[in-house]
Amino acid sequence: MLAAPPPASLLERLRSLFGGGRRAVDAESRERVMRVFRSRYAHFKDLLDSNAELARILADIDEKIAGCTIFGATWLRSQATRSVFHAMRMVTGLNAISNDAYPTLPAIVERINGEITELLESRPQATVENYALPFTDINGDMVDWVGGKCANLGELTSRVGAPVPRGFAITTRAYYAFMEHGGLMGEIRKRLREVDPQDPESVLDVAEDIQDLFAAASVPPDLADALRAACDEAFGPAGANGKHAEGMGHNLRLAVRSSALSEDSHVSFAGQYLSVLNVGRDNVVDAWKRVVASLFMPQAIVYRLHQGITLDASAMAVACMEMVDSVAAGVLFTRHPVDLLSDSLVINAAWGLGAAVVDGEMEPDTWLFSRENEPRPLSRNVVCKAHRLLPGDDGRLREEDVPEAQRDAPCLTDVQAAALARIGMQVEAHYGVPQDVEWALDTDGRLLLLQARPLTTTPRGDARTTPLIEGYPLLLHGGEPACPGVGCGPVLQPKDAEELAQFPEGGVLVATHSSPSYVLVMQRAQAIVAEAGSITGHMASLAREFGVPTIVNAPGAMAALSVGQQVTVDAFSCRVYAGRVEELLPLREERAVCLRDTPIHNLLKQVAARISPLNLHDPKAADFAPKSCRTIHDVMRFVHELSYAHMFRLSDTVSDAGAVAVEMKAPVPLDLHVIDLGGGLVDVDGPYVWPEQASSAPFKALLEGMLDPAVHQRGPRPVDMSGFLSVMSRHLIEPPTMHGQRFGDRSYALVSDKYLNFSSRVGYHYGVLDAYCGQTMNKNYITFQFKGGAADETRKNRRVRCIGIILEALGFHVEVRGDMVTARFQKFAAAQIAERLVQLGRLLIVTRQLDMLMVDEAAVQRFADNFLHGRYH
Repeated sequence: MLAAPPPASLLERLRSLFGGGRRAVDAESRERVMRVFRSRYAHFKDLLDSNAELARILADIDEKIAGCTIFGATWLRSQATRSVFHAMRMVTGLNAISNDAYPTLPAIVERINGEITELLESRPQATVENYALPFTDINGDMVDWVGGKCANLGELTSRVGAPVPRGFAITTRAYYAFMEHGGLMGEIRKRLREVDPQDPESVLDVAEDIQDLFAAASVPPDLADALRAACDEAFGPAGANGKHAEGMGHNLRLAVRSSALSEDSHVSFAGQYLSVLNVGRDNVVDAWKRVVASLFMPQAIVYRLHQGITLDASAMAVACMEMVDSVAAGVLFTRHPVDLLSDSLVINAAWGLGAAVVDGEMEPDTWLFSRENEPRPLSRNVVCKAHRLLPGDDGRLREEDVPEAQRDAPCLTDVQAAALARIGMQVEAHYGVPQDVEWALDTDGRLLLLQARPLTTTPRGDARTTPLIEGYPLLLHGGEPACPGVGCGPVLQPKDAEELAQFPEGGVLVATHSSPSYVLVMQRAQAIVAEAGSITGHMASLAREFGVPTIVNAPGAMAALSVGQQVTVDAFSCRVYAGRVEELLPLREERAVCLRDTPIHNLLKQVAARISPLNLHDPKAADFAPKSCRTIHDVMRFVHELSYAHMFRLSDTVSDAGAVAVEMKAPVPLDLHVIDLGGGLVDVDGPYVWPEQASSAPFKALLEGMLDPAVHQRGPRPVDMSGFLSVMSRHLIEPPTMHGQRFGDRSYALVSDKYLNFSSRVGYHYGVLDAYCGQTMNKNYITFQFKGGAADETRKNRRVRCIGIILEALGFHVEVRGDMVTARFQKFAAAQIAERLVQLGRLLIVTRQLDMLMVDEAAVQRFADNFLHGRYH
């Protein structure tokens, strides 16, 4: 409820200055009053601006909660901060125009801000004290401390009994210690604010800046010592002899691989983070630092945004494993990843390291086995494997020729393939879901598992084939469907990261081989076609996660599909046609972003619970008070509701003083007083002004509509008797009170050359219009609010819904709540702003007694249609 102004308020000081009633004042006194009024009015204007901004923020949050728009933690932090800022600005404005009538409101906003900040700053708490843990001490319940990959390796070691290389996990405690050392995390967050999810170039620029920060960052000495000690514990001290370290000593070679939180969980992060191979024990710390830095490679940043993973939910743990002297390696899928109607297990294998398979750079040997406790072989496809990947001395991979005798030989014997299939089914039985397993065969003939994670598959409904479509040139036929579907667009063949960053919306990406780096543009691409690749590779997994129709292992694609050529890709049957194949286009599926139930979406819901809900509904209720404000929206509602009454009081007082307001003499049914803030009126001499003296562009337009003869009733308006009685009963039951629902009879226009704030009060309702109309289109806007009425709640609601229909038809963004309608029209040319102001002028006149006419639901649309067609009576 509106509090009574305290003693010595501005109103009383003004009254004491001018006495009661209107009288002439000297220039000095007028200017003094004008300064006070302008100061208070500036706060009122700030309040209105922040109210409009908060409304946009609430709408933006509502849109993001739907889960169909990409956003990240940076957006969430920004919107939360802005919502608190604008709420505090509204509170400051209200206290300024009410002479600090609501001293508890700032503390309420601060309390809400504290709750939001606590949510935003929360992160998974690493309860382990160790910087490193051996795999034998880890299980699947420790994912928050060691990440998905290490948790699975520990689970395979300690609970499944599967063969896994020796190694240890570098925990998230080590990650936090490093990131907080020297303020590195704070600097990274600053850079991430510049990322635009829809602009790959901005991602590349930010990623490059962050990599420079990592290059300059130092590792805390105690952390470096702990990692060296972990190597000694896991592999024996340097120079020790033994079965697994014999002859190695300082020559022990390790694989340092990412194990970020959220990795290898419900989302794969396939190929997004770095693995450093062939690492000497003296270089473990540097390799670990490189893997941590890979959190901020361009493709990883984009992937997290699209999957709704916050940075805090992606803390980087790292797996440090003994390198397998790999004769052959590859991937095992315990269910076919594409053809879900096929009840088969898939094994892909290549000579050397498995990166050739998972990165899709080489076509692998393929085995299919039945999905049974004792899998049966179903088929074997052996290909020519001319090259293999081996670890280089610099930690990178090197390619070498496969000896002639081995090129056409299978990488696994039938016995080894069957043994691997059995291990795969054992792992799936333990986890209860199909698995994507990386494996290697060492020189002793041992099969070792390098990682296991849930399998990403296509929906069962995509297991279909399509017929050849006659009448369209067939450019390419062959390959494997990594992600079935149909896409259509121009061909692009990006040669490097810069060209990839400029990939247009709706293009078809064609490449020599698949790559997980293409995740950078998967949301933009209509389809992907790669000459080399595998349905079990990292890019194939990512394509299925993003729903991008993808064909891999399609030789000749680069030559057959020319850059700029319009093509239709049928990734069901692995065909590419020239032009738009209209018969196939209905099979295209809209790929909507879905962030619902992801970590970032859940965090948004928690933060939004402190911002968006509205608990204060009825201004007449006893609990409509500051102490009842539990959210930012509550504060916004309370301040906005009370601000107009205080501003009306202030305007009434300065008008009574005769210092700043002049009375408008015009044939309109309003007691209208005008306050010129500068350049809004011309040739004013005395207490009155006429319409032709208005020089304010928005005020002139509004007056044009209000003075339109067509909107003025000639003779009595036909009034429904039940509506008339409803209005009269309201007058009798609720005596007019300033803090209740009666707003008084004086209306105000605050004007300058390009600005107008118009407050229309007639008894039990008011309308407030705020507008800017100039030559700079981006500054132009109209905000309009209409509230109240003297009839029952149903008729008042019908009236504002009728007004809302009219305003929506005029292009306004409209919100109707109870007996209040709020509308906004912004960033249009001056002529369009003026045209809407003319219509608002007409609307203000014809809707004054509209609640009496709202006799039924049909009247709502009927009156709106009449108004829009120029029939005002």
